Amino acid sequence: MYIRTYIHACMRACVRSYVRTTCIHTYIHTYIHTYIHTYVQMYIHTYIHTYIHTYIHTYIHTYIHTYIHTFIHTYIHTYIHTYIHTYIHTYIHTYIHTYIHTYIHTYIHTYIHTFIHTYIHTYIHTYIQT
Repeated sequence: MYIRTYIHACMRACVRSYVRTTCIHTYIHTYIHTYIHTYVQMYIHTYIHTYIHTYIHTYIHTYIHTYIHTFIHTYIHTYIHTYIHTYIHTYIHTYIHTYIHTYIHTYIHTYIHTFIHTYIHTYIHTYIQT
């Protein structure tokens, strides 16, 4: 009876010890490992992926888009204001100046010259003849 009780107590202690140490340790280790590997890792992965994706998307859409928009707008504005405006101004100025100069020098000068020459010639011819 005493031996039976002793063996029973030993077995119970052994089972308790095994359950407490090995089973509980394995369960906790497996649970924590699974939790860390599954939930936490997935959460961190999702968070990092979402953050990086959001950051990159926001960065590309905001900063780079704004930069490109500003650059293109500034370039086009500068190009239009500088090159095209200068070109058009120069072209119009040159054209008007050349046209007016040519017109004054050719048509008006010729007209005035012809008129004066004709008038003087007619006057002299008439005056002298008379």
